[in-house]
Amino acid sequence: MSTSSPEADTRQPCPDYPPALGESRLLTDEELRASLECTLRDWDRKSDLWLFGYGSLIWNPGLPTVEATRSKVHGYHRGLYLWSRVNRGTPEQPGLVLALDRGGSCTGIAFRLAAEGAMPHLDALWRREMAMGSYRPAWLPCVLADGRRVDALAFVMRRDVSTYTGKLRDEVVKTVFGCARGRYGTTLDYVSRTVHALRESGMPDRALEALLERCREESGEARQ
Repeated sequence: MSTSSPEADTRQPCPDYPPALGESRLLTDEELRASLECTLRDWDRKSDLWLFGYGSLIWNPGLPTVEATRSKVHGYHRGLYLWSRVNRGTPEQPGLVLALDRGGSCTGIAFRLAAEGAMPHLDALWRREMAMGSYRPAWLPCVLADGRRVDALAFVMRRDVSTYTGKLRDEVVKTVFGCARGRYGTTLDYVSRTVHALRESGMPDRALEALLERCREESGEARQ
């Protein structure tokens, strides 16, 4: 049964969408394990770990934590830089999700994960975030709300993969907001939830809010 709305049927096509992404594949269990072990090679297995959340991890961390606090990293900023062909879109109509890209700074939530029993949760996190290999796991210097400085695990955008969007025009984002839907829902819902979570946490992302305001008008969904 078709779920297309009349608005979607009559909307003018965007010349830059969908992108030509080529073939893709999921990382194997062995590749995921190797990536995780490489990332954790300097961890002593006794100290708690910090995880920097800047997108859906803020409102859906998906793992137990013993502390969560506002935080900031420098040298990277948040943006819709990753094409999503599974979670927020399909191969035919890719969605967009947030990633850290070089330059600027980014506020988010730092989660402290207890060392004891951490590995099963990190395994699950790797399957969630690293399934396509589009991110580069990195330990980033992170300043917590109370002034503490920690190294936090974050997922940084790889610029050498086809799923890296670069800078997109508003017309493309509007089109994605109007049509992209994947396993976990729409891109518009994902961005709206993140904007709301950041605002509720007292660290609104003005640039992301402005993008949402500009681009949701033609999405076919009502304003909040």
